Amino acid sequence: MSTERTREPGDGGAPRAGRASAAGSSLEKSLRILEAVAAPGGPHRLAEVTAAASVPKSSTFRILASLAEQGFVRREDDGRYAVGPRLRGLSALVSGGEPASIGRILDELRRAAGGQTVHLALHSGESITYIRKLEGEQPFRTASRVGMRMPLHTTAIGKSILAHLPEEEVRELIATTGLPPRTPRTVTSTRALYAQLAEIRARGFALDDEENEATIRCIGAAVLGPDGRPVGGVSVTTVTFLVSREEIEACAPALRAATEALAPLL
Repeated sequence: MSTERTREPGDGGAPRAGRASAAGSSLEKSLRILEAVAAPGGPHRLAEVTAAASVPKSSTFRILASLAEQGFVRREDDGRYAVGPRLRGLSALVSGGEPASIGRILDELRRAAGGQTVHLALHSGESITYIRKLEGEQPFRTASRVGMRMPLHTTAIGKSILAHLPEEEVRELIATTGLPPRTPRTVTSTRALYAQLAEIRARGFALDDEENEATIRCIGAAVLGPDGRPVGGVSVTTVTFLVSREEIEACAPALRAATEALAPLL
């Protein structure tokens, strides 16, 4: 029986085992770096993460940049690294270990909104990630689900987050992702989006009026961290043929109260 290693087609003769070993090494480094970032006493400086993960500084910096881009870590203004919203969301999904008060706050909002669907999402780089969804009392269901990532410019939560980001950062996001339409009502003009963001800052909430999904209308507001940056957001979701725009906008005070209550918990 031949003992020759199996080779991948077109891989130039490299053994599969060698390639798996290299990938495993890269994955192992990334996991050690995540553990170092999540260690007590954070946020941590690059030198601290490098030492704790036992990974060369250049590799650590490169991996951290990639993890930050994906929302698993967050780079602070002073250069230190902290756990990012996407990692927090993943932790909550796996362990169910989120504070009980989060569920209570969201349930109170759902009742104040007349039993409509409520979402909680975290900001993850160029998108948001839903980490909680409380279904409404209506016999209609939206396509959203926990773990789903959605664009910033098409959702009420996403636009409320954009409204609280520095203008330069918003420009960079638009340059990177563009403003692709998801429905005929999606805002695809930079000028129109900037006008909406100004309105959101003035009134304290954002509206998605069939911009992300046909027949779905949402009101959303950002949850701000201690530094004033948005870490996520909350929304109330309805169907257009049952709830008018005026009716859903009446949920704004309860929505803002929910975001303020959630801020210290995220």
